[in-house]
Order: sequence, then C-alpha cells, then structure tokens
Amino acid sequence: MISKEQIAEEYKQIQDEICSALEQLDGQSSFVEEIWNREGGGGGRTRVIQNGNILEKGGVNFSAVHGKLPDSVKRGLKVEQDDFFAAGVSIVMHPNHPMVPIIHMNIRYFEMPSAIKDGKPLRWFGGGIDLTPHYVFEDDARFFHGSLKSVCDQYHPDFHHRFKTWADDYFFIKHRNETRGIGGIFYDRLTASDDISWEDIFEFSKSVGRTFAPVYTELVNRSRHKPYNEQQQQWQYQRRSRYAEFNLVYDAGTKFGLETNGRIESILMSLPPTAQWLYNYQPEPGSDEQKTLDLLKKGISWA
Repeated sequence: MISKEQIAEEYKQIQDEICSALEQLDGQSSFVEEIWNREGGGGGRTRVIQNGNILEKGGVNFSAVHGKLPDSVKRGLKVEQDDFFAAGVSIVMHPNHPMVPIIHMNIRYFEMPSAIKDGKPLRWFGGGIDLTPHYVFEDDARFFHGSLKSVCDQYHPDFHHRFKTWADDYFFIKHRNETRGIGGIFYDRLTASDDISWEDIFEFSKSVGRTFAPVYTELVNRSRHKPYNEQQQQWQYQRRSRYAEFNLVYDAGTKFGLETNGRIESILMSLPPTAQWLYNYQPEPGSDEQKTLDLLKKGISWA
C-alpha cells in the first residue's frame, strides 16, 4: 500500500522539477520560496515567481496538511469523523503576453484513516490540468488536448473522455454562461477498482504532474515572440477578470483551503496581478476577441 509519506515526497519532487523547468523557460526571474506551517497540522512550500521575462506572476505550491476537519467540510463529505490528511501540488501561471495562455494544474491526495467505507479507510486522488488562453489558437488547443489524451490513454481507455467532460462541466462560469478556458482534464475522488490499482492511480497522478512542464514550455515558445498591441493587452486583462471570478466563486480548492484554515497567501496565489472589469464590454463582431468567446463552450472535441 502506498503511504501518505511516499506520496508527499513524490509530489515535492514534482514541484522541484516544475520550478526548475519554469525558471529555464522564463530565463530572467526565479522562484522565491516560503516555508510555512499550518496551525492544526502540517505545512508546505509556497514558491512564487514574479515580474519575469514572460511569467508575470505564478506559483508552484506544495502542501501536506493534517488535523481536524471543520463541521462544514464533514457535512460536505458526509462523514462523522474529522481526522484528515491532504497533500498536493497546485500551479497557476499568468504570463505577461496576451498571446500566451494562463495555465493551471493540480494533483492531490486526500485520506481520512478513521472514516471507513466498504471496510476500507476513505482515500482518493484528484487533479487535472486546464488551459485558459486569452486568444484561442486552434492548433495550440489540439496540441494541448492531444497531449493530455496521450497521458490518459496510458492508464485507462475511459479516462480522457470522462475527465475532459468533467473539466468542461467544472471549469464553467455559470453566471457568464461560458467556460473559463478551453478545458483540459479534471478528476476527483479517484479510487482503486477492478480496473485500476492504487499504484496505477498514483502513477497517473505523477504523470499528469510531469506533463505540465513540457506542454506549457511548448505553448509559451509558440507565442512568446508574437507582436501585440494595447487593445490586445486590455483584452488580456478582461479575460483575467473571468479567471478571478471563477476562482473566487466556484473553485473547490479555494473553498477547501479557506474552510480548513489554510494559508491565505498560498490560496489566493492563483489570482492575476492585474485584471479589469469594464462595464458591459462587447467585442466587435467578427474580431479575434469574439472568435475566442465563441470557442469558450462545453463539448468541443479538440483531440
């Protein structure tokens, strides 16, 4: 049986690998690390990069926390017990270039040793990667989704279809009737079954984590030298505002962090450095901005 300590150590290694790759990609700025301890149990390593050559603001955070769940979370999980352990790596990158996309990744593990379900302690893996382009380039979207499909197909023939659909539904801004970006994959409460072992689920989790750096490096390098104007920069700030709305209103990780007395700076690391909310902004019909909005829909088959 995989131990929580082994999972945490592997996740820390993935954090190290990703930070190294992103510093090389940016070529100018480096991550600043803060080690923190959580009141109640555990802690983490927050790493933030700012004002880089291409990465305006980003974070690659690791946490491994334990303790007692608040009543609100217990009700949501439908459990009476309150002891828990959670570990994960969470990433958000906000580039300074409107042609380069925002990207988010999360891999995580959760267990409640005293909560028994079907004779076994409650435990699961979750995670995913999703892309939020300021401008949707269809070749990039196909590359991104194709890369994720390749990872999913290594572990289960059903994973990509299930997890892409889940991402479309999860990363949806209901009050705007649009998706946050072009989706990706998202999964939660993934447990061992007759089809897949705990060891294979853990390997899948690590593969998702290690897909991040090569995929994002390719996407950044495709667009980082494209010219852009002030209007396109303003559109970037508009799209960032949608990102902020989703994270503050709907994101489950943000809610869990706040409800379990998480570290506020790490939780809100995902917010962009600059965003704009222009009143009733409408893009010009037929513009690149309108074309992007037209592609922020569920159910588009990119891979």
